[in-house]
Amino acid sequence: MATQIGRLNTLRVVKEKDFGVYLDADELGEILLPKRYVPKGLAVGQDVEVFVYLDSDDKLIATTEFPKAQVGEFAALTAIAVNQVGAFFDWGLPKDLLVPFSQQKNRVEEGETHLLFIYLDNITNRIVATTRVDALLNREEAPYKVGEKVSIIIGDKTNIGFKCVIDNRFWGVLFFEDAFRQLRKGEKTVGFIKQMREDGKIDLSLQEVGYKKVRNILDDILDYLDAHGGETPLTDKASPEAIYAVFKVSKATYKKALGALYKDKKISLTKEKVTKL
Repeated sequence: MATQIGRLNTLRVVKEKDFGVYLDADELGEILLPKRYVPKGLAVGQDVEVFVYLDSDDKLIATTEFPKAQVGEFAALTAIAVNQVGAFFDWGLPKDLLVPFSQQKNRVEEGETHLLFIYLDNITNRIVATTRVDALLNREEAPYKVGEKVSIIIGDKTNIGFKCVIDNRFWGVLFFEDAFRQLRKGEKTVGFIKQMREDGKIDLSLQEVGYKKVRNILDDILDYLDAHGGETPLTDKASPEAIYAVFKVSKATYKKALGALYKDKKISLTKEKVTKL
């Protein structure tokens, strides 16, 4: 596989120097991995996973430090400086990530967090980013089915919920009623397709949809009771935060699960506690 700029690559050491090692990057030639990044014991002939990018002199260089996101990915990053060229974002490497003014949907100010798409400028080979992400998503018909598990990135908060990037390909919406825990912009997590709308919009949930989400937690509740002396103060009156901290589900799902266990005579339920029968 060809070496990719702006991505993680596994490259072979071909030469050792006092200041580092050189790696075989195929058609890109030999790339330096500076000494401060060379893992202990790495020798000629061995492979090492590195991130390849351009240094401050626009020369290809490798590092074993990994950025918060790679070329071809979305990420929510914070601007740490703005000058006459554009805004610079912290993405976890010594060289900050540039978003030129021409690639800013709205003028970026220092300290702001924005959802970015990172790409490789085909003319300069420089890694840059854009906040103009809307046109990069929903470029094809979404292939999902209700209940399908997907990867999501939390985006902007709106008056109805959170915009989310699904699998780096589509926009989705996570309504407040389905966001039963605190979320932060840029957080990467797992979601589930709740609804595919006729207008092409996608509704998301942080937990499995339908009765399946209830069924999957029944054994978890019984196992938890076994491990805690057969009872717990986490009744259907407990706070959503307390329930999520233990079972990673919403309060509504937990209440339905307790109702199912009570109906099956597997637990008794009072205002003070849940007891396994």
